[in-house]
Amino acid sequence: MNDWQAAVETESEAHRAWARVRSNLRESAGARLFEQWLKPMELIEDRDADTIRLGLPSAFMTNWVRNHYADRLMLEFRTLLPNVRGVSIETRIAAPAAVKLVAEAPAAPAPVAPAPAPVVQHALPLVAAKPAGERPSLDARFTFDRFVVDAANRVAFNAARALAEPGVPRFSPLFLHSGTGQGKTHLMHAIGHAFLAQHPDATVICMSAERFMFDFVAAMRARDTHSFKQRLRGADLLLIDDLQFIAGKDATQEEFFHTVNEIMSAGKRLVISADRCPQALDGVEARIVSRMSVGLVADIKAPDLTLRRAILDRKLSDLPEAKVPAEVLDLLAARIHANIRELEGALNRVVAYAQLTGDSIDMDFAVATLGDVLRGAQRRVTIDEIQKLVSQHFELKPLDLVSARRSRAVARPRQIAMYLAKRLTTRSLPEIGRKFGGRDHSTVIHAVRKIEELRDQDRDIDAAVRTLMRELEA
Repeated sequence: MNDWQAAVETESEAHRAWARVRSNLRESAGARLFEQWLKPMELIEDRDADTIRLGLPSAFMTNWVRNHYADRLMLEFRTLLPNVRGVSIETRIAAPAAVKLVAEAPAAPAPVAPAPAPVVQHALPLVAAKPAGERPSLDARFTFDRFVVDAANRVAFNAARALAEPGVPRFSPLFLHSGTGQGKTHLMHAIGHAFLAQHPDATVICMSAERFMFDFVAAMRARDTHSFKQRLRGADLLLIDDLQFIAGKDATQEEFFHTVNEIMSAGKRLVISADRCPQALDGVEARIVSRMSVGLVADIKAPDLTLRRAILDRKLSDLPEAKVPAEVLDLLAARIHANIRELEGALNRVVAYAQLTGDSIDMDFAVATLGDVLRGAQRRVTIDEIQKLVSQHFELKPLDLVSARRSRAVARPRQIAMYLAKRLTTRSLPEIGRKFGGRDHSTVIHAVRKIEELRDQDRDIDAAVRTLMRELEA
């Protein structure tokens, strides 16, 4: 059987499997959810038998299906097609202009010779080829202007911007490391976007280390490693995500080492990411670690409460139809701090459930929708803890915060403590007021607004609030 026949057979198997998967989803999800979220999903034809590609008509729907059905889809396809290694859920926007031209075409057009079949760049996703001026399939959301910058990620952000600048790169490779879901992939795609904006004809390759391994093994089996080497080493910008996945893979590390050497020797740009710093990569050869350490190593720390809140504001700007109260965003930012991906997923879930049920979003709805997500993520902070820590920080007695004293030395820390109680607990405004000497809810509202205003104007106040938040979340 030749390659073309194998591709056709695989394609047929994928279509048959997709029909079964759709039927199963319709039964398990229910008619309403299936019609709104899953029915619009289409199988994207691809000769890559390792990955099933599914397309949706909007980025919002894509995010929702990824967050809620990615694992289920993978399980369904693996049950029917054991060789499938991944399911890609993508945004696929139709081209209305092309449809219009077909609809308005004359009834008897002159015969046209069929266009040649497109060449599929098998096993090298996200490639921009020079001759045709193609663009890589970089995620359109992941650009520098959409990356929320804070002290936790500023070094990595500035390093990524510098590497994407035109001219001779100031350093290479750039090694980004952080825990999962903290923004490494966003910065890598942003580098690709910015570099292509300056060099439209450049060749950019962005792939995971796991994909590097699969493609290399496939090339060895096909006895065509020359083409594999030529394509990767010909890149002007090479981005490899999640380096930790090649740990212990000796043959893959050998090829990776030589690829890195070629890229660096040619003065080209190289970006590597992993979940830890180079020296902590167990099972990765010392010579690779040494090469990674030659350039710039930048870490991304876990986002603090302020950054998480800013990220939610940015995410919400992508959902103009969603009406989410500030107090719900505060709740999500305070409770979910494992990683940014979980935070965005929680917001997507609240918005999606509100659309499905027709309910408005408020605190009760958010708590009921997220349930165990909030309870499992939160270390319960109490108002008593907040009062004790604020008193220690400002060298006061805890009783001062609940007293009637109104001097600034006491009033300002009291306002900060009220602000923290509002941000870090689910207590109502009247409850918070009662814990501060029986004050009413309007006093708490004034305190929260005052501290928000001062944080923008007074560095000392902002620094104190940040420090207290970190200690309370620890």
